[in-house]
Amino acid sequence: MLSRLVLTDFRNHAEAVLHPGCGFVVLTGDNGAGKTNVLEAVSLLAPGRGLRRAPLSDMARQGGAGGFGIAASLVGDIEIGTGTQPTAPERRIVRINGATTAATALAEWLTVLWLTPAMDRLFVEPAGERRRFLDRLTLALRPDHASRANRYEATMRARNRLLAEDGPHDDAWLAALEAQMAEHGAAIDAARRETVAALGERLANQPAGPFARAGLALEGWTDTGALADELAQGRRRDAAAGRTLTGPHRSDLAVTHLDKRQLATLCSTGEQKALLLGLVLAHAELTAARTGRPPVLLLDEVAAHLDPSRRAALFDRLASTGSQVWMTGTEPAPFAGIGQASRFDVADGRVTARSSSAASVPPRRD
Repeated sequence: MLSRLVLTDFRNHAEAVLHPGCGFVVLTGDNGAGKTNVLEAVSLLAPGRGLRRAPLSDMARQGGAGGFGIAASLVGDIEIGTGTQPTAPERRIVRINGATTAATALAEWLTVLWLTPAMDRLFVEPAGERRRFLDRLTLALRPDHASRANRYEATMRARNRLLAEDGPHDDAWLAALEAQMAEHGAAIDAARRETVAALGERLANQPAGPFARAGLALEGWTDTGALADELAQGRRRDAAAGRTLTGPHRSDLAVTHLDKRQLATLCSTGEQKALLLGLVLAHAELTAARTGRPPVLLLDEVAAHLDPSRRAALFDRLASTGSQVWMTGTEPAPFAGIGQASRFDVADGRVTARSSSAASVPPRRD
């Protein structure tokens, strides 16, 4: 978990330093104050493009130097950071203990999961959104999953470019690319299925409660050990389509409401939110049990939409995960039942500690 977070020219934060404690970290302030920006900064301390999936150039503060920086100290004296330079606003730099490294290496040190209002439609969005969500869950259990996925995507792009060229194709080079895709694709599929099976079992064994239990299945493409052959036979089809039409990038996470025996896509908006929340809670518990390292949870505007009894149940369940839980809201009142927490006020890009359990250094005014 994080013991210190520093933002420099990130979104609307010119400079902010937070010292969160373990357990709950509560950020309150008006809409547009910069609360979600803090969560986004934490999400960028893990592999991927963060909770908004925004271009890096959009993250630099307007009126700033052009780049941004995010640095954190982890419990255990680990220093990690990421950011960009003004001269290369779309090139992400990652450092761990001062050494420059690939973003995928962050998975070895920190696991971050999040829920945002934009994810409320996860079950009715295109399959790609659910794949990304599943890959985030898988990454928590298999830190090598991100590098496997990156290699698969890079190899697939190389194959697509080769197929798009005019004239005869280099069959030997295509075969080599397809063999690499098959190797990485099998590992991706196996890791996803392991996650789905372990999480599905944990959800099925939980008693009925305030958060709906989800049934999980991986649909679409299945690894049969013949992906290289499938790709070779589909070259003409893929060339005409301009993309690869078989492989783990065509899989989908199917979710059902176990107690209602109904597909998540057919559930009400409230039921879908409850399914998603229950899924993330169960995964946090699974990750802690499997790895001994609870994930950092980022929950944006979650408590405000729950009645008092469900809110209390949520806080109890979150506390039992052992995770550091970052939560946002417009008012402090919904978080009164949490008890001990690091509490911060956020206003116009300024972050100020509200209790002695957490300290914050306000931005400098040059």
